[in-house]
Amino acid sequence: MSYALKDFGSYTVGGRLLHVSEGIPRKVQFTRSVSFTVDPRGHFAVEHAYVQYFVPQDRRPGPPAVLVHGGGMSGSCWETTPDGRPGWLHLLLTRGYEVHVIDNVERGRAGFAPGQWDGDPILRSLEEAWTLFRIGPANGFATRTPFPGQLFPVDHFETLARQFVPRWLSTTPLQSAALQAVLERTGPALVICHSQGAEVTFDALSCAPERFMGIIALEPSGLPDEANHAPNPPIVICAGDFLDSDPDWQARALGWDRFAKQKNASRVLGTSAFRPGNSHMMMMDANNAEVLDIALDTLATISL
Repeated sequence: MSYALKDFGSYTVGGRLLHVSEGIPRKVQFTRSVSFTVDPRGHFAVEHAYVQYFVPQDRRPGPPAVLVHGGGMSGSCWETTPDGRPGWLHLLLTRGYEVHVIDNVERGRAGFAPGQWDGDPILRSLEEAWTLFRIGPANGFATRTPFPGQLFPVDHFETLARQFVPRWLSTTPLQSAALQAVLERTGPALVICHSQGAEVTFDALSCAPERFMGIIALEPSGLPDEANHAPNPPIVICAGDFLDSDPDWQARALGWDRFAKQKNASRVLGTSAFRPGNSHMMMMDANNAEVLDIALDTLATISL
């Protein structure tokens, strides 16, 4: 796979300056030969998002794509699959899209500020990810025995786990505000979101629907309230396989179906077929390019 870039870089959006007036300076040994006094007081930049952007030389006309990661993840989930294949970032670039990849508030290169948000950070274990992402049954974890027909690259499951980052459960409003700031900078965009990133995305949609040209939501959590009658862009929901492995996933799937039926009345939403063998991490599965093409083709159809 190859493509030429016209431009790439990074920027930060949103956030605020936090003034800390309490604390006691202390001397800290930073390296074997350097030490100096650290003062916990002062002004600190917090609650911003980090965004990396890529503009292909042969950029297609139309809106850019903005990629929003899920819970306990960062923008790295869109880059390269655990087994080394091109992720959706690269696949979108080969299709001519300008792409903006978010590390949202308190994730990845956005950094975090301990003590600023309610609750303690949570880091996902491999055992939890194995079942939550529907890689395989709980009793298959020790031997890494997946569900039959599983398309996730199971031999590289631990590589996926190295992408996990701590997350706070109280920062969704901050993340939604950061996404709105990204879209204010990019102009109306196609937003592709995964899991908890869909809650961030739909909250931003309710505040600024004019900034969305379309949404592709991979197994979204946090669907909009049914009472929200704001105009919606075309929306595609992508769902994977093995949903009958857990009652919670069955309930989520029913919610996606209700949402689709509700919105189809105004001809603004389509759903891709449930993909045999796909996990919750379908942007990393063996058929990740096919899933992307189905989602983009479906979005184009319902945008007409």
